[in-house]
Amino acid sequence: MDTLKIVNLTVTVENKVILKDFNLEIKAGEIHAIMGPNGTGKSTLTKVIMGDPNYKIKKGKIYYNDKLINKMPVDERAKLGIFLGMQMPLAIEGVTNADFLRTALRSRDGDNFKLYAFIKNLEKLTKKLHMDPDMIHRGVNDGFSGGERKKNEILQMYLLKPSLVLLDEIDSGLDVDSLKIVGKSVMDYYKEEKSAILLVTHYHRLLNYIKPNFIHIMNNGKIVKSGDESLALEIEQKGYEEIIKEGPNE
Repeated sequence: MDTLKIVNLTVTVENKVILKDFNLEIKAGEIHAIMGPNGTGKSTLTKVIMGDPNYKIKKGKIYYNDKLINKMPVDERAKLGIFLGMQMPLAIEGVTNADFLRTALRSRDGDNFKLYAFIKNLEKLTKKLHMDPDMIHRGVNDGFSGGERKKNEILQMYLLKPSLVLLDEIDSGLDVDSLKIVGKSVMDYYKEEKSAILLVTHYHRLLNYIKPNFIHIMNNGKIVKSGDESLALEIEQKGYEEIIKEGPNE
């Protein structure tokens, strides 16, 4: 069973401690939502799992499928099946979406890559995500709105078929209609692939569409409280400050 396991992880950026003795385990078929105040390390967590070199692991271990990945480069983590949907996806001028995705799939599949199947799947997914078909032939995220960039991340997820999906505030910049499309598409993917999903969000509204098995509240670089979906409703009613004051689970 595909499993992410993080043990006593301490991480710094520019000599500032962001994550401190952080622990988490996510198994295939589970959705974990990470919530909490700004500046608590939520986005840092996704970047460290993906291997961003700007974040330094001072101690602790990250395992995926029993492999220690602390020093593994980003491309090797991607080949293991780890995918990060970024909060602020970058634009790449001069490289079309279609070329980018085709190259990524060729790299993964080698001689098993089928161009016709790729084209048909791309057409189907752009319709599912309500994307303008012309966006496939434009530079990656070049001139895209915030919502279009987020849909593009979900398109990449569907084509690459990762077993571990990290989504860093995938709901930011989305209007109501796009939020529903993105949320439902992520949930459909989860049901089809039985993947593990780590979802970072500030808002309960995304959880109307993506239904987590576990919700964790982070503060000062570690998880301070965990629960089921009802914890998100409690956050809406009380706010983070009061819940954090109440202390961890009994």
